[in-house]
Amino acid sequence: MLKARLTSGKHRSHSSRRWLQRQLNDPYVARAKREGFRARAAFKLIEIDDKYRLLKKGTRVVDLGAAPGSWSEVAAERVGAAHGTGRVIAVDLLEMAAMSGVEFLHLDFLDPRAPAAIKSVLAGPADVVLSDMAANATGHRRTDHLKIMALAQAAAEFAREVLARGGTFLCKVLQGGTEAALLDELKREFASVRHVKPAASRADSAELYLLAMGFRG
Repeated sequence: MLKARLTSGKHRSHSSRRWLQRQLNDPYVARAKREGFRARAAFKLIEIDDKYRLLKKGTRVVDLGAAPGSWSEVAAERVGAAHGTGRVIAVDLLEMAAMSGVEFLHLDFLDPRAPAAIKSVLAGPADVVLSDMAANATGHRRTDHLKIMALAQAAAEFAREVLARGGTFLCKVLQGGTEAALLDELKREFASVRHVKPAASRADSAELYLLAMGFRG
């Protein structure tokens, strides 16, 4: 496969040039553009759902850290939200363009008032809580690990509060040591808990997804 090269970039930092080069040669980036998804992350959820069947017709979904909206796109299509057979509530600190079948809440999930606001709109239990939340990277592996695990812990606490019996929780984590503690914690509350790494998640990344199914309530 021929690789694209940056034609200019002398004013960019080394990390910026490396990121752009990787984007240019990423088949999932090209596929997302071709198939009309907002980001390559759509294929991570597609691969996980194809294998584990989280998003059934009529499912009620909360998508935390949703912007730019690729997971919400996939969820809305698969649960039938645009046709009234399911529901998707997307939450993010960043703005997100509207899409059919998705209710967007422009909130900072870490604001103490955010969970109550989401529950008010949800007006009942959720079947699936998704979290692809990530903090801005510092470049320091341990710091980035702890920051994303704090988000995962907050998402897990919210999931416990809103999930219906039998519900599913899926969230992003980074390998670094403390993810095992969250895994063990969720094993007490869900029938099945595992780490998954879809093919669309870059092989050189420490990124994993924690999948907990069968919430005991």
